[in-house]
Amino acid sequence: MWKVLSSVLMGWSLGANNFANIFGTGVATGAIKYGTAMFLSVVFVLFGSLLEGPKCMETVGELSTLLTIEAFYCLLASGITMTILTYLAIPTSTSQAIIGAIVGAGILSGSADFSKLFKIIICWLVTPIGAIVLAYFLHRSLRYVLDKTITNITHLNYLYSTGIILAGCYSAYTLGSNNVATVTGVYVGSGFLSAGMASLIGGLSIALGVITYGKKVMITVGKEIAPLDPFSALVTILATAFTLHIFTQIGVPVSSSQAIVGAVVGVGIVGGLRTVSAKVVTKITVGWFMTPLSAGILTVLFIKLLV
Repeated sequence: MWKVLSSVLMGWSLGANNFANIFGTGVATGAIKYGTAMFLSVVFVLFGSLLEGPKCMETVGELSTLLTIEAFYCLLASGITMTILTYLAIPTSTSQAIIGAIVGAGILSGSADFSKLFKIIICWLVTPIGAIVLAYFLHRSLRYVLDKTITNITHLNYLYSTGIILAGCYSAYTLGSNNVATVTGVYVGSGFLSAGMASLIGGLSIALGVITYGKKVMITVGKEIAPLDPFSALVTILATAFTLHIFTQIGVPVSSSQAIVGAVVGVGIVGGLRTVSAKVVTKITVGWFMTPLSAGILTVLFIKLLV
């Protein structure tokens, strides 16, 4: 069971990196306290992992037929990659990290299924674009409805705060349901863990990352991409959650980081593109491209040298 440690590292790094995608904009705008956001995220990530986590396990597990020791090194390489990017405060994709690692291992063994990889890559490309579109239209439509129905500022602020909390809980749920497969899915594919046990271990690992090291990336997501007010924060969380939940039903783990960055950009477009920090978006985009490449190279080195 020591092999599970690499999945724990992967889950920890996912929680530490992606906690910002759940409540980062809400905490940054002062709509919710950091401690409250952390507690709610832990609870609903676990719910999502246990209730819907197995839906994406098959996609990750069947991308390549790996031995358990190969799966271990895939997760170790992905966890190291994610930890480095988290330290650098760059929101990035665990799904890209683990898929890059699996492809690297699959190329070595000749067992990679590139037909399934094509479907995953298409979903990766659609994720930020879909979040941009969702955030833009949610911002426009909700703003129109609220302007017509609620004029009292106190009532509006209460609505925003309550909405951010509820949307954040939903977003945490979708993070657990969609991304837990990136933490332990390869062990399900190798026959080492059942889908239920993999969901439990993955969910607990993600929760550990949220509790211990989630604040650093939160600053990047909540403050540095584009300036947000409480209403915009609510919209970005909702757009992210909707995007992840849609892909969970398809059975493909995608990037919550791509979704939240896309959502923040979508809201920024409403205020004019000049409000979006091109420098920060470029930095994040480079991180997305480097993630699967780095994880894949590390996996190849580990397997070549140690297996």
